[in-house]
Amino acid sequence: MADEPILNAHNKSEYPPAHTAEHILNQTMVRKFGCSRSHINHIERKKSKCSYILPSCPTEEDIRDVENTVNRVIESDLQVTTRYVSRDELPTDIDTSKLPADASDTLRLVYVGDYDVCPCIGSHVEHTSEIGHFRISSTSYNDGVFRIVFRLG
Repeated sequence: MADEPILNAHNKSEYPPAHTAEHILNQTMVRKFGCSRSHINHIERKKSKCSYILPSCPTEEDIRDVENTVNRVIESDLQVTTRYVSRDELPTDIDTSKLPADASDTLRLVYVGDYDVCPCIGSHVEHTSEIGHFRISSTSYNDGVFRIVFRLG
């Protein structure tokens, strides 16, 4: 592999704390509900939205558990690191279904400690404690899609 990996161009500028929180939220949802990572997301500084395909609406207790789990991971001050791998070296448990069709042969894996790993070319914090407090401000469920709106602060 080359010293300077060539990745696809990144077409947006994330707010690193919210983008890293999205990684933690995604892994929390996968672990709790057995769903895929967010179906649709919109990550911003003021508020962010993630949608998940679920067979039923989570209970209020489930939602609080998700929020508490995300905050515990944030507070544990995990290091966020990256590793470049070729597609041939990619671990078999890494979901590549959301990669664009023209994704490069070299992928950047982002690790949130030992809690989450996924291919990503976005911006992240160096330690989860830099994220701040995660709060789910609203949720909705419609036609199998569960939407979470969250804020940091």
